[in-house]
Amino acid sequence: MRRFLLVGLTGGIATGKSTVSAMFAHLGAKIVDADLLAREVVMPGQPALAEIAKEFGAEVLQPDGHLDRKRLGAVVFADPDRRRRLEEITHPAIHLRQQRILSVYDEEAFEGLVLWDAAVLIESGGHERMDRLVVVLTDPETELRRLMVRDGMAEAEARGRIAAQMPVADKARLADYVIDNSGTRAETERQVRAVHGRLLADLAERRAARA
Repeated sequence: MRRFLLVGLTGGIATGKSTVSAMFAHLGAKIVDADLLAREVVMPGQPALAEIAKEFGAEVLQPDGHLDRKRLGAVVFADPDRRRRLEEITHPAIHLRQQRILSVYDEEAFEGLVLWDAAVLIESGGHERMDRLVVVLTDPETELRRLMVRDGMAEAEARGRIAAQMPVADKARLADYVIDNSGTRAETERQVRAVHGRLLADLAERRAARA
């Protein structure tokens, strides 16, 4: 039985999930970044990349054989069925790497918080494997503005990207804890510290119940 609390961290696009993740890391939590693992499983030579090229065509590959993430993204964000197909290819490989990482924390008998930072955690059903779920949200206007600035998108394209995802309000309804990242950094940090403390209390309660 693992000694750590496995916490899912998710949110909407450009809601500031990465910022919140970094704040949790500063407080001592271990972070497993699903986006980083997703990049690793589609590196040249990986089975998932070959399957993606077969499914979506060689045009989603760069001349050097690496995945052209921007071109693939344009395809899958415009077509929910294609996006689901991509997830069917990548999610099993990502899950396998996740389990390997968690097994290391088990072997080390780590006692603390391990955050699984994943944008589509709920959509993939991964939230059901978490001990707790934290959702990061922001108001729609802030989310739109941040996405346009961050990715250099026109307003119409940014609205399309947001509309293609599960509404963050729906994600929040499934959460054990919600962090509103609409305000200042200091306000977000205050919420992160509060949720961090509650999660540690949850872990302590679980230990006591097993004792």
